[in-house]
Amino acid sequence: MNTQVLPLPSDDAAWASFKTPLTKSELRNFCEDVERLFRINPYLEFSQWRETGPQQYHFSGKNISQDPAFEFATDLRVESSDDEIRVYYTQGLKSSTTFKIESAPEGSQMTIIEDYGHLPEDERQARLHEVDRSLVKWANDLQTYLMHWQRWARFGLWRWYMRRIWQPLKPMSRRIVYILLWITVVEIALILLGAAIFWAEYT
Repeated sequence: MNTQVLPLPSDDAAWASFKTPLTKSELRNFCEDVERLFRINPYLEFSQWRETGPQQYHFSGKNISQDPAFEFATDLRVESSDDEIRVYYTQGLKSSTTFKIESAPEGSQMTIIEDYGHLPEDERQARLHEVDRSLVKWANDLQTYLMHWQRWARFGLWRWYMRRIWQPLKPMSRRIVYILLWITVVEIALILLGAAIFWAEYT
């Protein structure tokens, strides 16, 4: 994670920055799918994502980054340029999330900035249970996803699995599927090992 000083949109904002192996233009194209960016966040459980107009969406679900988890429902408005994607929230504690895209040596850099500065200080303090604490983990998982994307996206089957199977799953379901896949791999390896031993001894 980058720790350099970054100008923030307000006094009540947080940010996380990381390098990616994609070029700036590739990263910019990846960020066009705003729904995918949010679904990669392992602390968000989606109930609904619905397009309501050009670059406008309704988003509801549960945020499990706090204990207890809290439910949310908000309308989103997306503004984009060559260097950033900015998502504005019409409800909730958070006012915006900005995905800043920059060139970097051997790839690009993304910075996620979350701004809470649109509400009065006393109201923000009273609603601390609604603060989204997923930012650092989200940035880590986005970086990992983009590294895998750089390596595997040229394979249509991988893109289909990530889009149609992995992406709609809840975070817990993804972990279960991951464990089941590894159990299957181990079982196949043991079967092949047993077959090899049998072949070596009895043929």
